[in-house]
Amino acid sequence: MIPTKKYMILSILLGSIYTGCYAQQDSEYTQYMYNTVAINPAYAGSRGHLSANLLYRSQWVGLDGAPEVLNFSLNTPIGLRGAGLGLSFFNDRIGPSDESNVAADFSYTIKLGWETHLSFGLKVGVNLLNVDYSKLNIFDPTDPNFQNNIDNRLSPSVGPGIYLRHHEKWYLGLSSPNVLSTDHFDDVAISNATERANIYLIGGYVFDFNRNLKFKPAFLVKAVSGAPLDIDLSANFLFSEAFSLGASYRWDAGASALIGFQISPSLMFGYAYDYDASELGNYNSGSHELFLRFELGTRVRRSVSARFF
Repeated sequence: MIPTKKYMILSILLGSIYTGCYAQQDSEYTQYMYNTVAINPAYAGSRGHLSANLLYRSQWVGLDGAPEVLNFSLNTPIGLRGAGLGLSFFNDRIGPSDESNVAADFSYTIKLGWETHLSFGLKVGVNLLNVDYSKLNIFDPTDPNFQNNIDNRLSPSVGPGIYLRHHEKWYLGLSSPNVLSTDHFDDVAISNATERANIYLIGGYVFDFNRNLKFKPAFLVKAVSGAPLDIDLSANFLFSEAFSLGASYRWDAGASALIGFQISPSLMFGYAYDYDASELGNYNSGSHELFLRFELGTRVRRSVSARFF
């Protein structure tokens, strides 16, 4: 059976990623402004109560073997003054690869002023990587680069973060979820996939137009050695603390529409659609991302406050 043109394109892309290309990047999220703890451990506990987040992303819909990401996290302040803890899990599938990560987050916050806080965080975890080259459309089946799969390859992950925020007005963060450079070799050390540190810079500001309308522009910049700089710019409106609507632009990659519903004080649902403006966009129908957040008040703060970040 002759594979479709779309599958051949993805096979070529994946072949370049997994045979000597060292600039493999972390998963990307359009709703990063709601899923901050996934990229910055210093965010853990900053909302003041237990927060559970679930995100699912289906990228490049219609392209065989396209990326799928599932991310789940829990974070909460703990009894120690200024301390926060978190636990996260993600599974990232793209073509022949299946990567999972389990990590714990720890944060410590100090007050710089009446409403200004600076948090330091550390993420520690373990990655599990599998790559099945038989799923690729290989031009030369005898190519030694594709003879040995990567099976259950474990590697550690460690990454720091800092997060500066003014209670309900603005935030700025710098982090790298994994600073370790890890080489994943096959049994004969011919082919490899190397993970490099991804560095994230995030920020946002909330404009209070009136009691029923808030506006939040935000940005995310992601840098990794050997790959172009990723820049995401977004703008969201929040109406009556219950409904949000916005858009984002990923530099030289595409645009997104975002919508969110605060179903109850404890439950929020978000959806994003990405339009792919790259050449690969000719072979897919965009990307979909679903986000769900559930929160509970703490003994100190029994109610859940509606905060825009």
